Amino acid sequence: MSKRVLTTESGAPVADNQNSATAGVGGPLLLQDQHLLEKLARFNRERIPERVVHARGSGAYGYFEVTDDVTGFTYADFLSTVGKRTEVFLRFSTVADNLGGADAVRDPRGFALKFYTEDGNYDLVGNNTPVFFIKDPIKFPDFIHSQKRDPFTGKQEPDNVWDFWAQAPEATHQITWLMGDRGIPASYRHMNGYGSHTYQWTNAEGEAFFVKYHFKTNQGIRSLSSEQGAEIAGKDPNSHQTDLLQAIERGVNPSWTLYVQIMPAAEVADYRFNPFDLTKVWPHKDYPLQRVGRLVLDRNPDNVFAEVEQAAFSPNNFVPGIGPSPDKMLQGRLFAYADAHRYRLGVNHTQLAVNAPKATTADNYGRDGLMASNAQGRAAKNYEPNSYDGPAETGRPLSAPLAVNGHTGTHEAPLHTKDDHFFQAGELYRLMSAEERSRLVANIAGGLSQVSRDDVIEKNLAHFHAADPEYGKRVEEAVRALRED
Repeated sequence: MSKRVLTTESGAPVADNQNSATAGVGGPLLLQDQHLLEKLARFNRERIPERVVHARGSGAYGYFEVTDDVTGFTYADFLSTVGKRTEVFLRFSTVADNLGGADAVRDPRGFALKFYTEDGNYDLVGNNTPVFFIKDPIKFPDFIHSQKRDPFTGKQEPDNVWDFWAQAPEATHQITWLMGDRGIPASYRHMNGYGSHTYQWTNAEGEAFFVKYHFKTNQGIRSLSSEQGAEIAGKDPNSHQTDLLQAIERGVNPSWTLYVQIMPAAEVADYRFNPFDLTKVWPHKDYPLQRVGRLVLDRNPDNVFAEVEQAAFSPNNFVPGIGPSPDKMLQGRLFAYADAHRYRLGVNHTQLAVNAPKATTADNYGRDGLMASNAQGRAAKNYEPNSYDGPAETGRPLSAPLAVNGHTGTHEAPLHTKDDHFFQAGELYRLMSAEERSRLVANIAGGLSQVSRDDVIEKNLAHFHAADPEYGKRVEEAVRALRED
């Protein structure tokens, strides 16, 4: 077997990779040492901008298998036949911390899933919670700023975190999720995933349905207390990454069962909640879970940077039979996610192996830009329409059109009978056991008691009182006790 030869980027053999070229023994380095300069210059450019949110992540490949017939609700081809399998890539992440942050922290988890379907890639970008802190994307930059490092102190500040929440009463539901027992998953394998947003399915007859996705872990829910999380984060900041990697390497392949809630489009107007409000759920008694299929992860990436760090998900990557809803947060993300990847990875990031479609080939008139590799050949044109047999549009929309009416401008969401900020947060609190409520109260009080301004504390307490009188009273008493110590 011949020995492999180390080369430069241009393919020239390297004579010495241990010693730089110098002007004599012990003399200054030579500018002509191309190998040295290339190594240092490349090393300076190895890092790319990290994601503004969801920076810390892990990922794996696997497949999605259809187990139940849903063709009455969508004509999406990858969901068309019981038993059909589609390759997937799933990226888990924390939201607020930086790339070097610990895994076992109290934070929502990203659950971003790429289906490599025969009709192109379908990206389902969600979290491990069915709701979120806000319902309008115009507030998103301010929300994330409040949760990130303070410009002066350089660290996350309770004053900023809770001050934003004091001004955003709609966050009360998600705060109750985050500060509850599921706020720190024991591993990525032991948590659920949710599409969170409302999406649209369209069947072959053109009928529209609105859906919510629920990926229920088959490993069972396991979570960590605040104390357990702090201990594990200190011992192994990469605990979730380690667990996922080792489980798949051992052949213990994690899996989830996909269920959906389905609402006929005709029922939207009269539903008691705004069904497109990301801070609210659809109660299962109204729209029961219907099983769709099974998600299995069975292969680790070969290179974390190339396949996890450069994985790009965008909720506007739909396939025929699936489309958006009027969910304001989803509408904002249809732009923001793809734009973030164009900034981080370049306009040709979709040509990277992890992001490129597999069963089909992207065929369009996008050209050039940094790192372009999709050469079309000498006869290919870069405009459309043309007379040279280039790709042409199908004329069939991916999903049913959304009905709109009214005047342009900034508007509050349409009112439904139960559209307040606190009702569902109170419902969630009342579903908890006595022990779960105690831990929830302790977690909230531990953070809120660190806030320096009394008015910010009072505003937040008012939100918990509005959700449930007992909830508010217990948090208020716990905060008072901690501040008096």
